[in-house]
Amino acid sequence: MWQKLANWNTLRNQMLAGFIAVMIIVLVCAGAITYNSVSTLLGTKAETQMKQIASQANGRLEAIITQIDTLTLQAVNDVYLQQLFLSSVQGKAPNFSERQSLLKIANHIQAYSGVSNVELYTTDFARMFPLDEQKLTDLIEPNWIEQADKEKGRLIWIGSDPKNPDTVLAIRRINLIDRWFSNGGYLMVRINRSYFDFQSQLPDAGHRELMLLADSSARPIVSEGTALANISGLMHTDSQQVTLEQKRYILVKQLSEQTGWTLMILYPVSDVTDGISVLRWAIIVSGAIGLVLFIILSFLLSSMITRPILRLMRAMRNTRQGVLTPNLTQSYTTELNDLNMTYNQMVDNMNRLIKLVYEKEMIQSRTELQALQAQIDPHFLYNTLEALYWSLQEKEEEELADLVVAMSDLFRYVIGNPNKDVWVNLSEELEHIKRYLSIMSVRFGSRLVWKIDSEEMYSHVHVPKLLIQPLVENAILHGLEGKIGAGLITICVEPSPLEPTELRITVRDDGPGMNEQTLQAVLESMERDSAATGNESSSSASSSPSSPNLGSSAGACPNTNNPTSKGKGMAISNVQRRLQLYYPSLPDTYRGLTITSSLGQGTSVSFDIPIYANAFEASFSGEK
Repeated sequence: MWQKLANWNTLRNQMLAGFIAVMIIVLVCAGAITYNSVSTLLGTKAETQMKQIASQANGRLEAIITQIDTLTLQAVNDVYLQQLFLSSVQGKAPNFSERQSLLKIANHIQAYSGVSNVELYTTDFARMFPLDEQKLTDLIEPNWIEQADKEKGRLIWIGSDPKNPDTVLAIRRINLIDRWFSNGGYLMVRINRSYFDFQSQLPDAGHRELMLLADSSARPIVSEGTALANISGLMHTDSQQVTLEQKRYILVKQLSEQTGWTLMILYPVSDVTDGISVLRWAIIVSGAIGLVLFIILSFLLSSMITRPILRLMRAMRNTRQGVLTPNLTQSYTTELNDLNMTYNQMVDNMNRLIKLVYEKEMIQSRTELQALQAQIDPHFLYNTLEALYWSLQEKEEEELADLVVAMSDLFRYVIGNPNKDVWVNLSEELEHIKRYLSIMSVRFGSRLVWKIDSEEMYSHVHVPKLLIQPLVENAILHGLEGKIGAGLITICVEPSPLEPTELRITVRDDGPGMNEQTLQAVLESMERDSAATGNESSSSASSSPSSPNLGSSAGACPNTNNPTSKGKGMAISNVQRRLQLYYPSLPDTYRGLTITSSLGQGTSVSFDIPIYANAFEASFSGEK
């Protein structure tokens, strides 16, 4: 049985099964997408219509609110009311006749709006109108009074009255104009809930929509009986479709900025999806017909593809003997002919790469032998210096013996172990600078004064080997030789002012310095030489970071009088290029050397490096 199934496991049958499966998935997805798109289109159309209705209803609501707000504002700014409440604040209680005169103001508000009752209260919440002893705090929560005080005269809509659900409450503070708009009391109005039931005034859309209006506390102002118990859930849901009493509705909400009330329109989904079943059957029938046609075409196409591939497979079996041979069979199909040509090109490339790898391995073997031979030469140099040191000790030439020791340590640091990493600690680099300055002190004597300013906490910061020494050599060559008398060389390590995680290393001399034209020539030469160095071959690039030249050509830079008088100008370009290579992640704005100089004031060369350079060290270690 398994053997029979294996015989059917051919490429043609797999392609045929794959094509049919893909087609089924495509038809199902296309049908589902079409069905969903049409349903969504109908829903969007209905939702757009609902939004128009909601917009009209919201406009009607805003008009009612604006009307009540305008009437109450006119009332609290009435001259008689202002004088009466001003007297009350000043301690003069109004008499019965004065309080009764407020009826005219209340009647004006009630005549032009749906306000059923107008109530006025003093600052101590005692009722001034109507004429009874009801307290404001007995009718509403204190937080509404606080909010009215906070809004300083703006009308605050409380919503449904908890003690009388048939009315809606609103309150505003009375600001006394003659008393710097201070609090003079409160005006509260009651509006019948039926005043906000304006659904009958909206245009008839041909469907039965449900309109709900609720205050900020989810208490109903206008509602239908079926949705009364679900107002809170409808206000806080983000879904566009909701279910009420096993019937689905499309929900559209409008929030009033003036009142904080929420206007909701519920549209029956069943009214949107009428006739969608016809579309469903049309999709099913058309998908079945398309599937049958696709099965026939897939069988023919898979046969056309697999026959030439079988011929190519027979040609590839010849490579089992270890030799890649091209396939000389031509196909009449353009795509399969290109495939055969690509295979032949791949065979040629692989044979060429095998030969190239073999040649590189031979070159690498010869290079390793030369590296082992190069390790012998420094060994003889160290032995010779050691013999010279003991000879000077026997002759009691202590100063020359110390000079030989310093030179030996300097050579060991510069030449080092070929297998050792090119990254060193900052403390090791500064120790090398001290040895170099000690050797140069033999030549210049008391003319050379130097100082290294670095904190112990930066000792373990990783830097490329021999990054600072060329700059110190430049400072001595152009700062000390061109000066009469003693010269000071300063090496300073301090936090960078541009970035807290960077260190700034500065080499400064108090020599003759450079004018603006010479300094600009030095900077242009540095950028030009650095760009030229970046275009050199990989062999020269690999040798320069690990063993930079310490002679005059590598350590020289243009002097103040003649930019080409000494050296070749390679030291600054070398350091500049190494900074760009070793620290590629630093921004271009401060990745490299910064040179400042002025005549008679000396020259300063500085650069910034990251305090944590382990990632760069690891990357260059991997290359080695």
